[in-house]
Amino acid sequence: MAVKILSLDVKDIRFPTSLQNDGSDAMHTDPDYSCAYVTLATDSEHSGFGHTFTIGRGTEIVCEAVEILSRFVVGQVAQDIFDNFGEFYRKITNDTQLRWIGPEKGVVHLAAAAVLNALWDLWGKMENKPVWKLLVDMEPEKLVSLIDFRWLSDSLTKEEALELLRKGQDGKQEREDEMRRDGYPAYTTSAGWLGYNDDKIRQLLRDAQADGFKRFKFKVGANLEEDIRRLRIVRDEIGYDIPMMTDANQRWDVDEAIHWMKQLAEFKPLWIEEPTSPDDVLGHLEIAKALNPLGIKVATGEMCQNKVMFKQFLKSGAMQFCQIDSCRVASVNENLAIMLMAQKYNVPVCPHAGGVGLCELVQHLSFFYYICISRTLENRMTEFANHLHEHYKDPVVIKNSAYQMPLVPGYSGEMFEDSARQYEYPNGPVWQKLFQEGKATRPVKYLQFMRDNQ
Repeated sequence: MAVKILSLDVKDIRFPTSLQNDGSDAMHTDPDYSCAYVTLATDSEHSGFGHTFTIGRGTEIVCEAVEILSRFVVGQVAQDIFDNFGEFYRKITNDTQLRWIGPEKGVVHLAAAAVLNALWDLWGKMENKPVWKLLVDMEPEKLVSLIDFRWLSDSLTKEEALELLRKGQDGKQEREDEMRRDGYPAYTTSAGWLGYNDDKIRQLLRDAQADGFKRFKFKVGANLEEDIRRLRIVRDEIGYDIPMMTDANQRWDVDEAIHWMKQLAEFKPLWIEEPTSPDDVLGHLEIAKALNPLGIKVATGEMCQNKVMFKQFLKSGAMQFCQIDSCRVASVNENLAIMLMAQKYNVPVCPHAGGVGLCELVQHLSFFYYICISRTLENRMTEFANHLHEHYKDPVVIKNSAYQMPLVPGYSGEMFEDSARQYEYPNGPVWQKLFQEGKATRPVKYLQFMRDNQ
């Protein structure tokens, strides 16, 4: 029976994480982790759930863009989309008029990610498979058909992608069995938010080590002396044999990044993440050339807008660790292209996660990446942040510093209905209570808010 998509609903869901400084970094000092949360209803027992990640103000704009994109899916037969997913991807990301306010970047691209994530969730449920397994079981030819190669052919052709995926068929079942047994390596950022005090950092590090974590990341970039002091605490707690990474969240200019990280080199960071503007390929390259001899690599990708930007970073050598995100670019389809380009240029993929539901989604990509593309775990790991998972029906499971394979059909992006109701902005009970207590500002039109807070 053909499954028809009857409606699309989108909600503005926000969690007041700024009250505890959760998620704080040098550029985003007061994030309220949020999402534009999409539900696709069908004429079958299956629904699709997806989202794109935001950090508070502006989420309503993404929701408006999702509403605009709903015309691409409502009334469509789901299998018709999945049978020609590469063509559908191009259609939804390159509308002849909407692309003018992109193309393939910004609010419209974030909205496309939310819709596409919901479609992947629906597809997994229709096939009774988690999305990682849906991908693993596909033939290389089918996987390649999901990708839009426009603007990539000078760096990755369909033939090259097929060759990489065919190589991944050898030993595939053994690697899947390994992942079911051992899980995929994770690192944690939960002790590393910039707004945490020293005692909290120490306690969280001890708790994380007790839970088996062996890799840690810390935010830097607001104050050099403070960074030196904080990283000294970190190394006192974990020693120098455990990998430690740093993340500046785009805070610095190029020369400033080089100077700052040379001062932090004594703490042996494996990488510096987003040292400067996420669009500055040449700046990242200059930083890499200066810091690589010190053993510090450059990681980026969390806010890399699309596959063409990733192409430039990878081809130029400006990134040594490729950080895909399940909500920044347009879902699984675009991430397939990015992972294959990274494989061609021998750059490890270490996905960005945390946020709202990012861990739940990106774990599927990590398992597929190892089983069918990379075939090695050397220098490969996926970020984990220990918050907000309790709101998801199929939350991530971490054991011994490793993601455990999700086994529930779909893309693991479905929230509990009560969580969505409680935290919907601005009318959910949680937000109404915060407004009454004076802990949050009642919403106004976004442009008016900006005028009032100049």
